Amino acid sequence: MNTNQSYRLIALDLDGTLLNSEGTVSNENKTAIQKAAQQGVSFAIATGRPYCGLPLTVTKELDIRYAITTNGAGIYTIPDKNCLAEHCMPANLVIDILKKLLKLEIHMDLFIHGNAYTPAQCRKTLDKITVLPKSLKKYIYSTREVLPDPLSFLLEGQLPVQKLTLNFMTNPDGTYKDRERAIQVLSQYPEISYLTGGYGNLEFTLAGITKTKGLSLLCQHLNIPMEETIACGDSENDLDIIKAAGLGIAMANAPEAIRCQADAVTLSNDAHGVAVMLKRYLGIG
Repeated sequence: MNTNQSYRLIALDLDGTLLNSEGTVSNENKTAIQKAAQQGVSFAIATGRPYCGLPLTVTKELDIRYAITTNGAGIYTIPDKNCLAEHCMPANLVIDILKKLLKLEIHMDLFIHGNAYTPAQCRKTLDKITVLPKSLKKYIYSTREVLPDPLSFLLEGQLPVQKLTLNFMTNPDGTYKDRERAIQVLSQYPEISYLTGGYGNLEFTLAGITKTKGLSLLCQHLNIPMEETIACGDSENDLDIIKAAGLGIAMANAPEAIRCQADAVTLSNDAHGVAVMLKRYLGIG
């Protein structure tokens, strides 16, 4: 970490980072981002969400023009949804995995070309998942198209999939129902990589696809060295980009395993941690 480095590109995770527990961006964070942008700093969202899950009203207000979505599987300019790069799992691979996962009592989302879909049989499961904040459930309900037959949907269109997210109900002892069984399924496929994005979920993409890969591609597009970037996040799906960026910042609400591998830790997402980070490392007044 070089605190004297000049930083030109800031990659911000959404849930648990830029967004607070209510699912909104605080005025403190907005003001700090606007001041940094006035100094010529570029910003990108780096999220596990698909393009359709981006808070475009906020990104427009803050003049954020780039988004690394679905853990790096889709990189876009915003708000025009111009796809700079996409790395997807082929339809036949996803169909084979889904045949096994759909036997479990889980909630599932499929992200395809920036859009989000939920199998109809999984919809009721979301009601039973108590670990997700109300704001996140509201976001999921409002952005997903329900698929009565996801296997036929993928097969007929031979649709490539950017990412799948699995969410689990909790058992009385606090463990996650069917999570270990889902891991057993995913472990059978070396073509994919999986991790958690928070709240005990599992997210999987094509093997080797990460937020770091997305950041690297965006840096090439903008002609900005990786050393001149900051990445800020709170979950396992942020760890690689936190370690790869010129300066990696973990939120105070991140698990200890994430915080201890970051260059520094800022305040929590409910304490305007992004603003605090920008003021400290960019000299924002």
